[in-house]
Amino acid sequence: MESVPRHLFVPPASRAEAYEDRPLEIGGGQTISQPTIVAIMTVALKLEPNDRVLEIGTGSGYQAAVLSRLCRSVYTIEIDPELAASATRRLHDLGITNVIVRFGDGFYGWPEAAPFDAIMVTASTPRVPQALLEQLADGGRLIAPVERRDHDQQLERIIRHGPHFTREPLDPVTFVPMTGAIRTAPK
Repeated sequence: MESVPRHLFVPPASRAEAYEDRPLEIGGGQTISQPTIVAIMTVALKLEPNDRVLEIGTGSGYQAAVLSRLCRSVYTIEIDPELAASATRRLHDLGITNVIVRFGDGFYGWPEAAPFDAIMVTASTPRVPQALLEQLADGGRLIAPVERRDHDQQLERIIRHGPHFTREPLDPVTFVPMTGAIRTAPK
């Protein structure tokens, strides 16, 4: 994380606060997660150097930049076209070549690039979309902030074992909600 200049991933007006341990607004109703949460989620993925990672919710591109230092490639999807475009430019300008940004709805994942060794969802979701579970490689890990009935959110790690999945509760968290088909698609 020390090798990624976080201040370049926040709006100019927030640069003085970029290294504080709190989320910051980045536009479009979205936030960049606080550094502690970025670290917790990154460590929970248990990445290996040859891993291929899918990130749902590119935002400013900061989490993808951190992941890019730890694995072979990062595929990241952002539903807001302006955020997707600015993240693409920012990552390019920083010389990060192993991250591919796509504008789209993360609910569907990136099937043509699957399977992924790890998947990170960076917005809260009422459930983990089936498409993401299907795109996880055997032995793969998925991290997501899952919404609970009491309006709390729980970070969960899901590990694929062939056709089966184990779920591990991690920390309570607070994320902006995932938008798009997750809010309208039947369960």
